[in-house]
Amino acid sequence: MELHQLEYFLAVVEEAGFTRAAARLRVAQPGVSAQIRKLERELGLPLLDRTTRSVRLTAAGEAVVPHARAALAAVSATRQAVDELAGLTRGRVAVGTVTSHTVDLAAILADFNTRWPDVEITLVEDASDRLTDAVRDGTLDAAIVAYATVPDGLDVHVVTDEAVDAAVWPGHELATRDTVPLRELRDRALICLPRGGGIRAILDTACAGAGFAPRVAFEAGSPAVIEQLAARRLGIAILPESIARHRDGLHPLRIVEPDLRGRLGLAWRSNGPTSPAAAAWLNHARGYL
Repeated sequence: MELHQLEYFLAVVEEAGFTRAAARLRVAQPGVSAQIRKLERELGLPLLDRTTRSVRLTAAGEAVVPHARAALAAVSATRQAVDELAGLTRGRVAVGTVTSHTVDLAAILADFNTRWPDVEITLVEDASDRLTDAVRDGTLDAAIVAYATVPDGLDVHVVTDEAVDAAVWPGHELATRDTVPLRELRDRALICLPRGGGIRAILDTACAGAGFAPRVAFEAGSPAVIEQLAARRLGIAILPESIARHRDGLHPLRIVEPDLRGRLGLAWRSNGPTSPAAAAWLNHARGYL
């Protein structure tokens, strides 16, 4: 018994005829008939009741159908498993990340490399908006991004979800308070991440909703630089809560009316990874996080 005999037999059953089955299989009809007759001889019973107008299953044929389908499904699954292993052996994974975050991405990459040493991994740093675009168009398989709402076309594994705070030097007029309404930041010199970053997008959107554009006096890609500029009395820092509230020399204020929140997450395309290697990396990273 050969697999192609089972395939021909199921095609005839599903197409209810030899002619349509041969067209689907793209083989000559006599070849289909010959292979099914050979299968019947090997099994010792007719599987099909043939007439000039129709083809029907015999009792033996009905008994064979589920086993034939199971056999072909098992072969397909075996081939898929081998293809996935080949993809992991020769695969590539492209990962992106925002510049500053709390994820130990180096550890995730190192552990993955230990498990699958032959998979080539590349890593790029960029702003969140460009990273999300790259994940959408397939340039990147996944990325650590900052966001306010889940980007269209992507799924996200949330890593952190925290408030966005302001921070001032101890002698600042706001340093005696614990909160500051967003409207009070109007026309004040702010120090923030560049456009394209998640925190900056949150600030810009909230200010637009309040009827003004933020006066960003200094932009810096690193929270450490933002802290230093604020400590030097050059403006009010806009930072994630986890950073603003754990730095000596700065007084944190919760931004209210409205409250601002930022999220950091691992993002990937909603329709899933495009390769076995990318799927393996995504499962690994999500488990690690």
